[in-house]
Amino acid sequence: MLHHPLYLSHFAYQAPQDDASASGSAAAAAAAADLATSKIHFSDLAAAKAAHRAAKLNAAAAPKKQAPRPVTESVQVTFADAADDSIKVPYHKLTLSNGDQILRYNVDVDGDTTVAQRPLVRAPFYAERGSTPKTQLEYAKEGVITKEMEYVALRESACFVEKIVDKRDFADKFGSDEGAEFLDKLVTLSRNHLLVTPEMVRNEVAAGYAVIPCNHHHLECEPMIIGKKFLTKVNANIGASAISSGVDEEIAKLKLSLKYGADTVMDLSTGLPSLMELRNAILRASPVPIGTVPMYEALDRVGGDANALSWDVFKGVIIDQAEQGVDYFTIHAGLTLDLLPHAARRLMGIVSRGGAIMASYMMQHDAENLAYANFEELLEICRKYDVALSLGDGLRPGAIYDACDEAQYGELRNIGKLALRCREAGVQCFIEGPGHVPLDRVEENQRLEEEYCHGAPFYTLGPLVTDVGAGFDHITSAIGGTTIGMHGTAMLCYVTPSEHLALPTAEDVKQGLITYKIAAHSADLAKGLKQAYKIDHAMSRARATFRWYDQFALSFDPEHAYEVWHSQMDEEDCAHEASFCSMCGPRFCPIRLNRRLQSKYGTK
Repeated sequence: MLHHPLYLSHFAYQAPQDDASASGSAAAAAAAADLATSKIHFSDLAAAKAAHRAAKLNAAAAPKKQAPRPVTESVQVTFADAADDSIKVPYHKLTLSNGDQILRYNVDVDGDTTVAQRPLVRAPFYAERGSTPKTQLEYAKEGVITKEMEYVALRESACFVEKIVDKRDFADKFGSDEGAEFLDKLVTLSRNHLLVTPEMVRNEVAAGYAVIPCNHHHLECEPMIIGKKFLTKVNANIGASAISSGVDEEIAKLKLSLKYGADTVMDLSTGLPSLMELRNAILRASPVPIGTVPMYEALDRVGGDANALSWDVFKGVIIDQAEQGVDYFTIHAGLTLDLLPHAARRLMGIVSRGGAIMASYMMQHDAENLAYANFEELLEICRKYDVALSLGDGLRPGAIYDACDEAQYGELRNIGKLALRCREAGVQCFIEGPGHVPLDRVEENQRLEEEYCHGAPFYTLGPLVTDVGAGFDHITSAIGGTTIGMHGTAMLCYVTPSEHLALPTAEDVKQGLITYKIAAHSADLAKGLKQAYKIDHAMSRARATFRWYDQFALSFDPEHAYEVWHSQMDEEDCAHEASFCSMCGPRFCPIRLNRRLQSKYGTK
């Protein structure tokens, strides 16, 4: 059983004292007993306040007994009628102090920061596929439900599944999920009660509305899905350079990203003589899809001289990375020669690094985009390995002034045509989006992407809704990310506080990911995804009954939530989980006052 470090470091269990040390006045014992019941049911405010004061004054004489604490443990989720045991999805099961249980998906359930080689979870899936397996899109178009599709359906359906055991106050409002059975180390779901079925997954993939990025050679990858109808995903960027870090540092960044919930990770490493070695280490240690921008390594291979780039160099990089197991490539193929004059009229021009490299080659050779001109050959490589294409926005706006111009939308129209070519070739693809966009035009970007790109999944950097959030761009971008996610964007690329200013630190990565997990979850609530509401309801129940430690455990950053609460609370109040916080105190706590409302009018 895994205990969250929060509860081990701050709340070591104290055994009750013996009868002699626990002896005290009858009044003190009565006051302590009254306090326990007053947490919820006192309607007499004066009596509640007196009981609280008496308990504090006589705390030394009262038994030192700690309330139950929430506990997190690793479990596996599978189908109730599973024909084999190859599909088991790792989850965290959080058991709250009142006995309620709720599942939370976490790819890094082992918590071991030394893992260099992940289990080959997808190896059993290939037993019957032969030496030339097809892409997930090809299987879906043929009507085949793959193991990856079943895995995805189970993973999406199990998110926030809960078992409510304490229904005394909430039986009329909440109930346990039907079809879910909580066993010791296993949770089973009935296929008849799945919120996301394998058939739904197949249909969305077949239509090109969703992608399951999982290279045939990345068997460590736990299948996940990116699509409008599914939980909004979050990508984190890592990457070494000649002056920043190496293999050990990048694996540490990967682990940090997994800890705080990254659904995919992009390796943007450049300038190292051992890029292949670094990428292999990242892939072998990663249970999430890994993406790259192959142009970065292509430029490295020609010594940083864009003039020396060629399709043969670029193709060689793509093949090498696909062979290693990279799950998706960002390719700036929609940045065509006719769009460069539009980019020249901008304030900020081209801010995409990959787009700038491609544009530099095009200008020096007065030639068309390498990837655009050789797109069919690119598709053949991606189809062979089932590498998804993230069709990159090399002309994304880098300033509010440049938002929604012809450079941006012209490229988007090009990308839409390429998306159709991907579908015809059996290659999965999704579409990258802006960038800096004012809030009133965020929805427009989602609408046009769906129109131009025929419903392909959208993946956006924010968007950032103002240019003046330096040092706080994780916030300015999360505003745009939540908004565009609400309207259908499938995945958000996180932005850290150091965006535009510096290389992100570990703390920046943490802040960026937590901010974006909140943004993605908020978008899921707005989209009406039923499973998303479960954890919010669990938090509300914990607040209504003053279960402080359950509230911390249900938050996105339990340690931070605890520290904020604990910093202004009396130690005795912390030990007894006081029925108030430092904002209102015991006298003006609205939750306690609401008990009088419920007592008078009932809770039905």
